Amino acid sequence: MKETSQRLLGKVALITGASRGIGAAIAKRYAKEGAQVILIARTTAGLEDVDDFIRKNSNGNSQATLLPIDLKNFEEIEKIGPAINERFGKLDIFVANASQLGNLTPIREIDTRSWQNLIDINLTANLYLIKTLSPLLLRSDAGRALFLTSGVSGGRAYWGGYAVTKTALEAMVRTWSEEMAKTKLKINLINPGGVRTEMRASAYPGEDPKNLPRPEDITEIFVKLAETDCEIHGKTVNAQ
Repeated sequence: MKETSQRLLGKVALITGASRGIGAAIAKRYAKEGAQVILIARTTAGLEDVDDFIRKNSNGNSQATLLPIDLKNFEEIEKIGPAINERFGKLDIFVANASQLGNLTPIREIDTRSWQNLIDINLTANLYLIKTLSPLLLRSDAGRALFLTSGVSGGRAYWGGYAVTKTALEAMVRTWSEEMAKTKLKINLINPGGVRTEMRASAYPGEDPKNLPRPEDITEIFVKLAETDCEIHGKTVNAQ
């Protein structure tokens, strides 16, 4: 990694869905900016790949803390806050990136098991994360919580469960941000737009990925909103 101004030096950041795509890109950028990163995903191998990149590009001076967790296991999520408190004593940044697309199909044809899976991952897991992490974020001198949303929020034909859960996520995050308005905690939503990821390819199989930005091309907004002097709160920000 090239030398930077280390804009997140000394920060502790948790990123979900960090084994690939946008989550992995955020993790690498945060580490480059001096943060200690805690990475959550289901796939241990993917998390290890991100950690290897961070170690290699920091000359061994930085490494990630890996938490291979299935976010449908809410009991395990409840343990995350206490574990971070015991290990680091604080949490400054939370990036809720993990989500699943589900099948693109008419509403009437959605499989109910798939529907519940989308609700569990895209919505309910984030509620549990808010509950377990908010005490740590509120103790931080500059707590920051960032949630990824989508342009299909509000509803789009055939996007069914994904659109519904992103809409509900936005409502939950806006509610929490209003509740936290008088604290130092800043909470925002980020719409990444079309990005060269596996999820995007699944949704638009005929699209040429070369016409889309790479995940690492949109990480600047995640740094800006995580900085100590950022006063933006309760907003939806476009990454592009």
